[in-house]
Amino acid sequence: QAQAAAEAEAQAQAAAEAQAAAQAKASVAAPVDLDEELEIEQELLAQLRLTYAETEHISAAIPSAAKDWETAVNTSATKIAGLSKHLGGIAPNDPKLWTLDPAVPVPGFPVTVSYCPDNRVLHGKSNIVLHYGSNDWTGAAKVRMQQLASTKMFVATVDVPAHAAVMDFVFSDGGATYDNADKQDFHAPVRNASQKLEIARMSGVLEKFEELTTARATKEEADRIKNERRSKAKAEAKAKASAVTLKQRQHVLYTSPAQAQAGQSLEVYYNPNNTCLAGSSTVYMIGSWNRWSHTETFKLPMSEVLVNGERRMVVELNAPADVFVMDFVFSNGLHDGATYDNRGNMDYHIPVLGGKDAAGVAVKEKPLHVVSVSVEMAPIAKVGGLGDVVTSLGLAVQAEGHKVEVVLPKYDVMKYDHIQDLKEEEGFNWGGCYNHVYSGTVEGVKTYFIDPDNGMFKVGMIYGTDYLPMPLTDAERFGFFSRAALEWMLQSGRQPDIIHCHDWQTAPVAKVYWEDYHNYGLGNPRVVFTIHNLDFGQSLVREAMDYSQIGTTVSRSYAQEISGHDSISHQLSKFHGVVNGIDPDIWDPADDKALPISYGMENVAEGKAACRQALCSRSNISNKSDVPLVGVVTRLTHQKGIHLIKHAIHRALERGCQVVLLGSAPDPNVQQEFQDLANALKQNHFNDACLHLYYDEALSHLIYAGADMLLVPSMFEPCGLSQLIAMRYGTVPVVRRTGGLADTVFDYDHDHAKAEWEGMTPNGFQFDGTEAHDIDYALNRAIDLFYDDREKWTALQANCMSQDWSWNRPALDYIELYHAARKH
Repeated sequence: QAQAAAEAEAQAQAAAEAQAAAQAKASVAAPVDLDEELEIEQELLAQLRLTYAETEHISAAIPSAAKDWETAVNTSATKIAGLSKHLGGIAPNDPKLWTLDPAVPVPGFPVTVSYCPDNRVLHGKSNIVLHYGSNDWTGAAKVRMQQLASTKMFVATVDVPAHAAVMDFVFSDGGATYDNADKQDFHAPVRNASQKLEIARMSGVLEKFEELTTARATKEEADRIKNERRSKAKAEAKAKASAVTLKQRQHVLYTSPAQAQAGQSLEVYYNPNNTCLAGSSTVYMIGSWNRWSHTETFKLPMSEVLVNGERRMVVELNAPADVFVMDFVFSNGLHDGATYDNRGNMDYHIPVLGGKDAAGVAVKEKPLHVVSVSVEMAPIAKVGGLGDVVTSLGLAVQAEGHKVEVVLPKYDVMKYDHIQDLKEEEGFNWGGCYNHVYSGTVEGVKTYFIDPDNGMFKVGMIYGTDYLPMPLTDAERFGFFSRAALEWMLQSGRQPDIIHCHDWQTAPVAKVYWEDYHNYGLGNPRVVFTIHNLDFGQSLVREAMDYSQIGTTVSRSYAQEISGHDSISHQLSKFHGVVNGIDPDIWDPADDKALPISYGMENVAEGKAACRQALCSRSNISNKSDVPLVGVVTRLTHQKGIHLIKHAIHRALERGCQVVLLGSAPDPNVQQEFQDLANALKQNHFNDACLHLYYDEALSHLIYAGADMLLVPSMFEPCGLSQLIAMRYGTVPVVRRTGGLADTVFDYDHDHAKAEWEGMTPNGFQFDGTEAHDIDYALNRAIDLFYDDREKWTALQANCMSQDWSWNRPALDYIELYHAARKH
């Protein structure tokens, strides 16, 4: 393909050179014999047709080049279309108004234009100016016309360019009065205009194709470098995450050697005192291989040893030659009623390298097929963080080699320009209507859309039908969709390994699957249910927790905070917290078109300084680089701690800081409160504060990059993404210790041990409580560090950027949860 593309580019370049040479030959020799000029054009046309056909043939074999060719053809056709309509002859065709001599202009020769202004807008004018150009006013010029003695005619002689196909004219008095033939202008095709236009069309296609292929090659090289950088960063982050996981597990389990090899022996060391087997004098390791599917199993008694003065249990075993993972649990006996440590129903798993089957082919884990049933998906149907998770988690699981599909309602308000290759598939009759099914690709994830003829998703919104004058609620719409998604899986012959449903909207999937589909043709899947926010649909959440095989939520701390809730407390054995990640390719200061400059850890100070300047300009405030700039990007709701946000704005300004806020309130009263605050700040702090009381995606990027610190004082926060995005851009988070904020932000002064456990170092400032003095404790310490030690502050910003809050580790956690669900 690369060779073919190079040939295509060479052909295009050769054609352009040939055309230039021929045009030069035609123009330099003027005046030339007309027959010779015609012969030159015919030679050029023949050569162009040959080059055109060869290039078109070569490009057709390369998808990217074929797309370039199509664009070039369309671009050239658009340019030529305007000229083609003038090939019928002189226009307007009125010899009493104007004439040409010769009547058909000849390229490379002069033409005399005669014009009579009688009965025209220039009637009675003694000064007439001829404005002329060619091929839609290329090379426009003007000349004063001379009035013929004893006549009303004005004449002027001008040269016809050698490349002209159509001459363009208008007349004026040299001032503001023009005769432009009722805005149509005056036009005249030249000799052999059709042939010249065909030459121009093909030359235009070849020139544009060369331009596009060159640009594409440049872009592909830039993308290659960028992707190499990203791949390297991802590999390093994954290796670091794996090392952290091993380190965190060492207080319970480790192996010697650390990396198990197929066909070789290994020792497994276990510390029962840090598990549910604490105090057991006898411990057995019970297991198998390859996700419990291998024919070889084991039940091995473990021996007691001392390791660095501490009691451990150890056993040695040989890994079979044809395995890729070891699966096991521990027990204090083999009798009925024995106690088992199965890692909270997850079991223990250790990767094994180098496994091959009898034929010598490497053995590896069979990819899972995951279908995510959701009502949101970024960026096409995003309302909150749910949409981000569905897309980013899908991409991350897919990157680990598994098959991921998303099924979504086909809203009439989706961002269809972000869906690639959208096409209609075979639909199905169900639910009293026909359900159209469409497929497309969103951010690299295969996505299916269900569009029922009952119009449930053609209501101009994603959420909100509860408040419309129609007998239709969001719960009814999404309940229908949940069932329709299962029916689509059944009728399309799918048998995924995992159905992943999200929040109350698609919670009905769990119960409906087990009651109406599992025993009726859709028997393979198991259900994983994720709670993104327990504030809504709690009865549906309880039902999904009862029927799903695994329940999750979006951070460990939030899982603990809601574990006592009636919808969850009875199912804690299958409930897990997994911290959300962000997509580092979307949130990347080294490649963000919303920023004035690209930057990374190595030039964080320079990059953020340029972004701060742009942010201050956008916010119409002075750029005071020697004081902290506090950013806020949030929905203005009570959940987000708006009373603390108001206080922090005033506190920051009192301490000489600048403040920029971006956000809007769904409650009009709250929106008005902040509008009043914005008006007051304009009076008293017009150079230091700006509240943007709306949402603007590009501006959010600029705040994440241009602010020194980001304030997130949420009353509760299941996970939160803003603090993760802020750190990605080198902005220090100041947060309330709750939910995902507690799991991802480690206090600069107090969380060194906690950060070390996660393989990191402190990255922000935290506070407890909900009062003004509580947030002051964190905000003041952040401001103090900025003022007192800029070197340490810049190092803290770089440290924030160095940390991996991508989906690398959460994706692996979810894959393990998917496998755990498959055991049920």
